[in-house]
Amino acid sequence: MSQESTVHRDSPQGLAIEAASEEELRAALEQAFDYRGDVTITRKDGTKLEGYIFDRQTGRSLADSFVRVIPADRNVKLSIAYLDIAGLAFTGRDAAAGKSWEAWVKKYMEKKAAGERNIELKPESLD
Repeated sequence: MSQESTVHRDSPQGLAIEAASEEELRAALEQAFDYRGDVTITRKDGTKLEGYIFDRQTGRSLADSFVRVIPADRNVKLSIAYLDIAGLAFTGRDAAAGKSWEAWVKKYMEKKAAGERNIELKPESLD
């Protein structure tokens, strides 16, 4: 599996994966399913599709396993068999990077320790 550097240590954003084995492909697609940004899927025929993976069905073989994707350029839902996937890249911005509960509480505690008053625990904008 080849990998490029990531943007955020908790996020695969920027990572590109060429699956050399069935296990690597399955692991990469599970990671892509958990990712909160667009990925670019490279099919074995060389075509590419950028979109959001919103569902997956894992079967016994790559032929009966598939991901469901909403393409970035249109509002449809496509299914792509694992067997047809050569690799993928985490190309979209990870909207959840750095926004864990632990990061949120840490920021609150830092503000409180600095003497700030009227501190609220409210979610940050995803944009």
